[in-house]
Amino acid sequence: MVIEWLKVKVPIELRETYIQKDAEIWTATLSKYPGYVGKEIWLNPQDESELTMVIHWETKDAWKNVPASVLEETEQRFVKAMGQSFPFLEQKEYQVRKFNAHSVK
Repeated sequence: MVIEWLKVKVPIELRETYIQKDAEIWTATLSKYPGYVGKEIWLNPQDESELTMVIHWETKDAWKNVPASVLEETEQRFVKAMGQSFPFLEQKEYQVRKFNAHSVK
């Protein structure tokens, strides 16, 4: 499994709208593609304007096979719905490695 990890700052008064529109626009679009597993949005209790999005993909190829044109069009719809853009503060990629509970001592 591969994780797409994105951090963004959103003014607290827009946070719930951002999360709702993200689900309606971004999550709805990405979930149509093979290899999309799911998405979480983490809220930082020390900084309420900070959101971290954790998108789970079966493989890196599945993630990278979403056409650039779809990503661009989806971002345009999201910006229009929100009335502004929200650039990412950080973007990372992780690979998930799971351990059997009995193998860790």
